Amino acid sequence: MLDLKQMAEVCRREDYLDASLYKKHNVKKGLRDLDGKGVLAGLTNISTIHPQIMDGDKVVSKFGELRYRGIDINELVNGFVSEKRLGFEEVSYLLLFGTLPTQAELTEFKDLIGKRRTLPTNFTRDVIMKAPSHNIMNMMSRSVLTLGCYDDKTDDISIENVLDQSLSLIAIFPMIAVYSYHAYNHGKGDSMYIHRPAENLSTAEAILTMLRPDKHYTFQEAQTLDMALVLHMEHGGGNNSTFTTRVVTSSGTDTYSTIAAALGSLKGPKHGGANIKVTRMMEDLKASVNDCEDENEIRAYLEKILNKEAFDKQGLIYGMGHAVYAESDPRAEIFKRYVEKLAEEKGSAASAEFDLYRKVERLAPEIISEKRKVYKGVSANIDFFSGFVYHMLDLPQELYTPMFAIARIVGWSAHRIEELINVQKIIRPAYMEVSEDQNYQELGKRK
Repeated sequence: MLDLKQMAEVCRREDYLDASLYKKHNVKKGLRDLDGKGVLAGLTNISTIHPQIMDGDKVVSKFGELRYRGIDINELVNGFVSEKRLGFEEVSYLLLFGTLPTQAELTEFKDLIGKRRTLPTNFTRDVIMKAPSHNIMNMMSRSVLTLGCYDDKTDDISIENVLDQSLSLIAIFPMIAVYSYHAYNHGKGDSMYIHRPAENLSTAEAILTMLRPDKHYTFQEAQTLDMALVLHMEHGGGNNSTFTTRVVTSSGTDTYSTIAAALGSLKGPKHGGANIKVTRMMEDLKASVNDCEDENEIRAYLEKILNKEAFDKQGLIYGMGHAVYAESDPRAEIFKRYVEKLAEEKGSAASAEFDLYRKVERLAPEIISEKRKVYKGVSANIDFFSGFVYHMLDLPQELYTPMFAIARIVGWSAHRIEELINVQKIIRPAYMEVSEDQNYQELGKRK
């Protein structure tokens, strides 16, 4: 009788496809070209990523651009920061409705989100607290699917109803994530506190209020977390979880099933878990080098990573490079300004840590370009800095990926609505069969 290990070996042998077949049949592995450019699968008005430009018939590398509803992310961020406002709700409104809100519309939208920041009666006790888990993303998926059981209009996919459901999910995602962590933490023997955030708080302020025993936070902490949420909120229709949202939406299923599927995608370490890897890699770096001021030591450590001799021996410098961007990730360029401000507020140790991150940010692309064949430029992505920020904010690692989800639920909702309005066909790509023919054999003749 076959055991699991033997059966797995059979799967590896029978399901293996020679990599040369992809080139032979001109099939895009991972739906991407060698340079990382994705295969066009649809149209969107929601956001745009520009990693490069065309000069006649030549591709010219360019510093990365990200636009939300046609507005450059730098211009958008500078707009609300210059007026000393937090931006999550304003940018959420932009992504959902296509235009920036007026003062009255923004006030009304903030009030709407604040009032919807509530869970069904006994939901925290009966769903979140009764079966806590260290994996908060699984807790969020389960909670979202359970919310569908409380909704009398779960399967109504009219735009009005989907928008109503989406607004509620945007409002309560922070509660589900933070309460799930507290329930898990309590199971380990620690104290548990379930704070209900005031309706007038921003999303970033609500998260910090719920997370901390004393509910206290500084403006710089709230602003930096708010910036993380804004910059993670949306990133084109081609990222894995947003594409998942589009695919599942196209089947005609309900909002809760769709968002649970998106959460499952984001949970994957290749998509949503990179910042945890960066944090652990940097801790290993500090433990492995004698002097974090010595760039030669840092360089030697990074070379060992690429040679699969250090850290997790996967040969990857985490937080470096992106599937689309080449010369720069505009989100990282914006974010590190606020990372530096927060580090200064936290003191000399945090500032020294930030300096180490900056050294790795500068050295890693040089080393990767020397050691590896690259098809485009390499630069730090936003995940390189986000784990460090969450650490400074005293967020536990169990909440790193859920913070991503709290932001990205806005983009998922916008793409779901756009898909429902414009496309009535189920998404169904094709796979080319490359198997060899075989004949049926009678049972007694099989070897």
